Amino acid sequence: MVNHPQQKKAIVFIANGTEEMEAIITIDVLRRAGIHVLALAVETESGPVTCSRGVKIVPDAYLGDDVPKIGTYDAAIVPGGAQGAATISQNAQVRSILAEFYAQHKIVAAICAGSLAIKTASIQDKSQKPVHITSHPSVREELEGHFVYKEDRVVADSNLVTSRGPGTTFEFALKLVSLLVGDDKAREVADPMMLNFEI
Repeated sequence: MVNHPQQKKAIVFIANGTEEMEAIITIDVLRRAGIHVLALAVETESGPVTCSRGVKIVPDAYLGDDVPKIGTYDAAIVPGGAQGAATISQNAQVRSILAEFYAQHKIVAAICAGSLAIKTASIQDKSQKPVHITSHPSVREELEGHFVYKEDRVVADSNLVTSRGPGTTFEFALKLVSLLVGDDKAREVADPMMLNFEI
C-alpha cells in the first residue's frame, strides 16, 4: 500500500500465537478505510508468524529492525491470543511505544488478551483520571484492580480503545476507523460488508 503524506498510519503488533481474526480483520478494515497499516512482528526475526489457530501472517516489518519512523504513526494496536498477547505485552520496546503514543494522545488500542499490554505499559499510571478498559473475560482479573473494568463490546476512553474478543473485532476496527478518519468513512467501509450493526 502506498503511503501518502497526509494518510493516517497504524501499527498492528503480531507475534506467534496472535489471534488471527483479531489481527487480520483489524488490518483489513483499516486498509479498506485508506489507513496505512504496518503489521509489525514482535520476537520474530524473519518469516511468517504462526497465529493461535495455525494461520500464518507474513509481517510487513520486524520489531528490532530499523523500522522507519515509528513516531510518525497515529495508532498502535495489540490483538489478543493468549501466547501472542503475552509475548507482545512483555516486550520492552512495545511497552515503550504504547506509553509514548498514549502520552502523545495518539490512539492506543487492544482487543481480547491484548489488553494486558495496556497494563504492562503502565498506562493506568499515566492518566490523571481512572482509565476505563475491557478485555476477554479470561484476563479480567488481571486488569480490574488497575482499571475501571467494563463489559461493553468496545470501550473508548479518550485515546484508548479496548474490546473483548474475535466476535467484537469488526466493531473494534470500525471504531478505530471512526477515530482516525471519521464516522462517514467508517460507514462507507461498513456498508458493503453487510454487518448487522450500525456505526
